[in-house]
Amino acid sequence: MLAAMSEPHSNYQRVAKAIHFIAERQLEQPSLRDLADHVGLSEFHLQRVFAEWAGISPKQFLQFLTKERAKQQLRSSSVLHAALDCGLSGSSRLHDLMIKTECMTPGEYRKLGAGMDVCYGVQASPFGYCLIAQTQRGVCKIAFFDSPDDEAAVVAELQNEWPAATLRCDQGAVDPVFAQIFSGIKAGTAPLRVLLKGSEFQLKVWEALLAIPDGEVCSYQQLAGAMGIASSVRSVASAIARNHIAYLIPCHRVIRSTGEFSQYRWGTERKQAILLHETARVAAKVIGE
Repeated sequence: MLAAMSEPHSNYQRVAKAIHFIAERQLEQPSLRDLADHVGLSEFHLQRVFAEWAGISPKQFLQFLTKERAKQQLRSSSVLHAALDCGLSGSSRLHDLMIKTECMTPGEYRKLGAGMDVCYGVQASPFGYCLIAQTQRGVCKIAFFDSPDDEAAVVAELQNEWPAATLRCDQGAVDPVFAQIFSGIKAGTAPLRVLLKGSEFQLKVWEALLAIPDGEVCSYQQLAGAMGIASSVRSVASAIARNHIAYLIPCHRVIRSTGEFSQYRWGTERKQAILLHETARVAAKVIGE
């Protein structure tokens, strides 16, 4: 049921391969030629594809990827604290999209989706194949995967999360959501609604993630501290790992205090790619202002 591979998606596959190579050899500061040989493109073609996808060059990304760059961002957590203090954990502007969260009640949570209709669709996104599922109350799952062969497993995961719900594929119903998230549609667009299902603690952590500004990162310790639960770092990390809504609930913006990007439910290279994309977009806005 997957649509034909889009240009942004095919470029992502090349960029992901380049990201993995750069991450493994960042201490060696690989040249553009080294990178092009590994990806199987000419230097000119790689430079063009990378810049078109990310908005910056492979060399600039190498600079972004270093631990020192990440550590510099981690030194400033005041923005996160300010956002949470102002009550912004429940709603945030994510790349010009207003996100409105709604949480299931404990009673609804126990019903496991009974009486609910969940529709889903799959498309090629700028970060690989992407499944989006939604109910009448909002988006309830976003998941990335690399191969069409993985689609069945992702759909099974969705069914496991909503075992009592009626699950159906409805590409037409989900396509507008894809466009709103990945095509930059914003003018006159209604806020995107997200339906969260989890424990009370998990919901608080997921909503707090929305306070991390676009293009920024924070550590697990900083997030726990900003939430006033500095002693619960492990519990916060566990809640982040259980996030079902990739990208919109930006768990990719949390990294280790050492500057390591650490694990990501949908792949470390994808986490790095999303952060790269966001950082480049924010930088472009600053230049344009």
